Amino acid sequence: MQFIKNVQNFSVQYNLWKKGSKIVIGVSGGPDSVCLLNVLFFLSNKYDFELQIAHVNYGLRGQDSLEDEKFTKELAKKYAIKVNVLKLNEVPFTGNLENKLRDIRYQYFEKLRKELKFDLIAVAHNQNDQAETVLMKMIRGAGLNGLGAMRPKSSLIIRPLLKSNRIEIIAYLKENQLRYRIDKSNEQTNVVRNKIRHEVLPYLEKKLNLPIIKTLSDLSYPISDDYDFIRESAEKFVVSVCKNKRVNFADSDFMSLHEAIQRQSIRQIFLMLKGQFKDIEYGHIEELRKIIKSGKNKTKVAIVGGLKISKKGANIEILS
Repeated sequence: MQFIKNVQNFSVQYNLWKKGSKIVIGVSGGPDSVCLLNVLFFLSNKYDFELQIAHVNYGLRGQDSLEDEKFTKELAKKYAIKVNVLKLNEVPFTGNLENKLRDIRYQYFEKLRKELKFDLIAVAHNQNDQAETVLMKMIRGAGLNGLGAMRPKSSLIIRPLLKSNRIEIIAYLKENQLRYRIDKSNEQTNVVRNKIRHEVLPYLEKKLNLPIIKTLSDLSYPISDDYDFIRESAEKFVVSVCKNKRVNFADSDFMSLHEAIQRQSIRQIFLMLKGQFKDIEYGHIEELRKIIKSGKNKTKVAIVGGLKISKKGANIEILS
């Protein structure tokens, strides 16, 4: 009961749901999602939830994938909850497979949520997942947005277990005699996340004698708050200078902003003009800042990251 109370308190703190919420639950059959399903089912009496299970069978692990699907359907029957299954015959192996599977999963969950006219999508990320994500992004040199990692609530996606660690989850499952499936591919250390999970984090915990999982996970919360402040400040500036896919502002207005807000403003400009900024590099941002700050009176025109920027005196214009 204490575990459920902790999840409930965390969810209330971050306003993850409201009474009568209709929630699609992503269930793989693994320990985390089995735990999430059980907790939300228990809380459904108090909060009057309407629940629906969503499962994705990628077909990547042969008979094990079929067994996961069968197990999830049995869970649905046990809880008397409807289950929806996306069964794939083939997953393209181009690019990052982990990202590809994640995109497929979330696209399916959102499609199902819309069809059912539900409110939320619940996924079972936990504190360990958060710590792994923070460390992985730190190693790759991510900025504040990346280090903020996963949020308790992202749009309509909620993560009620994000403050619960894997040891607590397994203990809860054992205490309540809840069966679950094990994905053996999660043991393969040729995958970066698995290497961090099974080798790097245990090594750091042992050598430093510190609660590294909790420390890294907790780090993400203030970083998320800091990033939100910077992003909101940048959005105010960008909205005021962007009209009809055209950005115009005085260099002095831009330079009066804090450097962190300047960089985020440029990211937001890329987002507004090109629809995304995931391919924008630090060098692109700094090149644009250099042009804007240039004190030369002559006209300067350049193409940076697919955007056309021109400076005439103090006036800056940016087009896609």
